[in-house]
Amino acid sequence: MKTLTGKDLAAAIRAQAQAEAAAGPQPRLAVVVATADEAGLWYVRSIAKAAAAVGIACDIVDLGPEAAPDQIGETLARLSAATDVHGVMLQTPLPAGASAQEPAAAIDPRKDVDGANPLSLGRLAAGLPAFPPATAAAVMALLDHYEVPLEGRRAVVVGRSTVVGKPVAHLLLDRHATVTVAHSRTRDLAAVTTQADVLIAAAGRAGLIGRDHVAPGAVVIDVGTNPTEDGGLTGDVDAAAVSDVAGALTPVPGGVGPVTTALLLRHTARAAGLP
Repeated sequence: MKTLTGKDLAAAIRAQAQAEAAAGPQPRLAVVVATADEAGLWYVRSIAKAAAAVGIACDIVDLGPEAAPDQIGETLARLSAATDVHGVMLQTPLPAGASAQEPAAAIDPRKDVDGANPLSLGRLAAGLPAFPPATAAAVMALLDHYEVPLEGRRAVVVGRSTVVGKPVAHLLLDRHATVTVAHSRTRDLAAVTTQADVLIAAAGRAGLIGRDHVAPGAVVIDVGTNPTEDGGLTGDVDAAAVSDVAGALTPVPGGVGPVTTALLLRHTARAAGLP
């Protein structure tokens, strides 16, 4: 089984972001945080560190885990209107009872570098220019980096979130793959996933995909980032179980994650160049 790491691809994308950032006014990314979730906060810190390394300013706007949805939306609208801010991102999860979609609608689509605004998602579905969610874009970037053929192939996406599942399904369709979206209520999941030449696991359930879910030789992209009791991360795929049947698999960590962060930075650099 081939391991599809994201290290080299992420480094190349960061280099592109750095070159694009140096070519014009310094890009500035604003990340709005309204959570006490440690995994989310760790990700925000990693974004800020990566941004500094490529010459992108990054402002963390921490509203606290008790922030009201109206306050979150107003903050996103204010940052979208700021002329010195080029990218705006809303970190999830949000406080209990708050949906990300309504406040995310306040993000200017031109600055929506993580594709959270429903308008951005609609444009993506219609095949119009928009910033896709960075994680969905990272899946496609990895497939391209490793020259995985998509045209005419069967692709199964397990998960239907607006962050990964739905947008990556549209991106695969744009590449002429035959796409099936499965989810937690799919009957006989293994019967669906074993039809896949390319299997995207993005359900957020540790170890959901085992040996019986993978066709021999299939390329498996594991988007899962599930915390473990020892403070680590594990994916949606039982890597040990599928190692003797899958043709290729992304590791967790070290697969989709670093590419996601790098693409978020490149999106910000490109947003800074928009009129």
